[in-house]
Amino acid sequence: MEELIYPIRLNRYLARNNYCSRREADVLISKGIIKVNGKIAKLGDKIEEKDLVEVPEKDGKNFKEYVYLAYNKPKGIMTNEDNRSSQKIKDVANAPKDVFPVGRLDKDSHGLIILTNDGRITGKLLDPVFEHEKEYVVTVNKRINNHFLKIMGQGVNLEVFRTRECQIEEVNSFVFKIILTEGKKHQIRRMCDNLGYVSVDIQRVRIENIKLANLRVGKTRKIEGNDLERFLEKLGVPNDGVSNSDDVNEE
Repeated sequence: MEELIYPIRLNRYLARNNYCSRREADVLISKGIIKVNGKIAKLGDKIEEKDLVEVPEKDGKNFKEYVYLAYNKPKGIMTNEDNRSSQKIKDVANAPKDVFPVGRLDKDSHGLIILTNDGRITGKLLDPVFEHEKEYVVTVNKRINNHFLKIMGQGVNLEVFRTRECQIEEVNSFVFKIILTEGKKHQIRRMCDNLGYVSVDIQRVRIENIKLANLRVGKTRKIEGNDLERFLEKLGVPNDGVSNSDDVNEE
């Protein structure tokens, strides 16, 4: 785990130590059940390394039942709340109301999205410092050549930044697989554009060890068992008595 830099906000301290998410920490602090040096903590409090933070024991190691779902997002569905005129995942996925998509997949792309109510995993999965893998299958408008594959793999200059080196593999003359460890906005589309190609189709097929596999479009699948254990281990998040809800539409 990355070293903590003090002083640090109490909610961030609790999240970084895998006790709960920042949002959950704020709820607990508001309820007056978190203490620092024997005194009831307040929202916004910062702590030093020498401070003693007292937290309640977790019943079953969890304040709530965590849910982890793989969802095959169709084209045309938004992953965020910015565009009120478009359908969003919460409108169409038959999943518990408190889950949210981790990260984004733009409206015209499709494939794997992880849905969860576990706020602990968001930063650890999305922060590029942790270099978690996300794999895509991309179709472009003209034949792929060795120059294209080489430059894409080495990194592409996009305005104010250069993309990281990545793994890339040709599938056929118009299709390639690419594994990214960062997630800039419209990154693959912009990388292709920079080299004179248009991305006709982008499908995400894997996030770390979680694969899209044969999950049908618009359907969800529980992430559980060994897959869940490995996934949380890769993120450095403890599997604290995780329980998946049965109220999902699996296929």
